[in-house]
Amino acid sequence: MSEIFDFFFSQYKTYTTTDTTLEIIAVVFGFLSVWFSKLNKIWVFPTGIISTSIFVYLLLKWELLGDMMINGYYFIMSIYGWYVWTRKVDEKQVTPISSISLKEKRTAFILFITTLIVVFIVYKTFDKWTSWVAYADTFTTAIFFVGMWLMAKRKIENWLFWIAGDIISVPLYFYKGLTFTSLQYLGFTFIAIFGYIAWKKSLYKNQLIS
Repeated sequence: MSEIFDFFFSQYKTYTTTDTTLEIIAVVFGFLSVWFSKLNKIWVFPTGIISTSIFVYLLLKWELLGDMMINGYYFIMSIYGWYVWTRKVDEKQVTPISSISLKEKRTAFILFITTLIVVFIVYKTFDKWTSWVAYADTFTTAIFFVGMWLMAKRKIENWLFWIAGDIISVPLYFYKGLTFTSLQYLGFTFIAIFGYIAWKKSLYKNQLIS
């Protein structure tokens, strides 16, 4: 049993109690944020802001630049998404769940490519382009940037990007020594799958009504 425990959590021996506690708190609020997103509730954003704020601090401290950029971007987009989700499109209805348009697909593609380039430049600038992890970080960062942008705009396709990014992140974070965060992304994967199903049902229902 101790061998199994050491395999998953031995890296925490080098972390301070404060940092470990902060990671757990960030993970809890991260779970809450994704769960509220699945339920299509506005609380996705304040809980997400708390989680990402903590992760920005920890990831900067641990020099995981790509991950830090993701969470910094999440923080900014959470504020933007909070506004979009509460903005009324008419006297009765706030921004509804919808599908991505052709114009938004083009924007998403540009955002994806731009993110790849920017993250690559950041890694090269700080001399961190040294292993396959940098490639994986760059790719997942681009995926999550698009996913967060689509979620802020309440587009159902955001879940497809979350699912893809979460699946990649589970082994990636474990390799980086962040077991709690790896488990978080494992949970995120399942929530994202059910979130997509729930949003799809809601979108279909709204289309029938309209």
